[in-house]
Amino acid sequence: MARTMKKCLQSSLKIVNSVIASLGIAMIFYGLWMVRVWGRDVCDDCDAHHHDQDLKTTLPWFIHAFLGIGIALCGIACLGHFAAKTANIHCLSCYSIIIFILILLDTAMIADVLLNSNWEKDLPDDPSGRFDDFKKFVQDNIHICQWVALLIFLSQGCSMLIATIIRTLAEDEKYYQSHHDEEQVEGDHHHPPRMPLLNQPANSQVFPAYVIGEPQLFYHCPEDWKSAGF
Repeated sequence: MARTMKKCLQSSLKIVNSVIASLGIAMIFYGLWMVRVWGRDVCDDCDAHHHDQDLKTTLPWFIHAFLGIGIALCGIACLGHFAAKTANIHCLSCYSIIIFILILLDTAMIADVLLNSNWEKDLPDDPSGRFDDFKKFVQDNIHICQWVALLIFLSQGCSMLIATIIRTLAEDEKYYQSHHDEEQVEGDHHHPPRMPLLNQPANSQVFPAYVIGEPQLFYHCPEDWKSAGF
């Protein structure tokens, strides 16, 4: 029963972890698209910006952030998939800690956006203009973005919870297995194995067989004595 429940939890962790992987892949693709658009814009404006060679080599911070977060989420998803498949205690602990830190960062970012009305001033300028486009897209589709954010937040919480449960089951299984092995070893020490009845060693001494019973007395008849000359 416990093994079946553990298998179900491992499958659930893989499903919930796929939401984080999908978000990371989407951010990577969107970041690559922004890199392509940024390169095209730089090539179009290269004649007007001969004095600024950094525009050709330096990507804006928003593109860097999108690509970096997407790659990090994909790495976390790979770790979660490996931890769910192997049920390794150390991998599950590391995955739970990373997800917990990620939830704290998400909470801090949401709190800063909701409580600080001038949060945009804390960010550096984006020369590509993609940050403004992304903000406009979120404002135009605020309801969809809210549901997506809620789904991501719940998936992270469920991932941490399921990983903690699987780790607890794995620790209990390891403890019972080690305790059973110790009992088996102690039983072998208290009750040494018996020598086999067959296949005795070749150099063993063989004793003659004898029978223990009541002593018997033999009497001779007188006729036998006469025939013998007595």
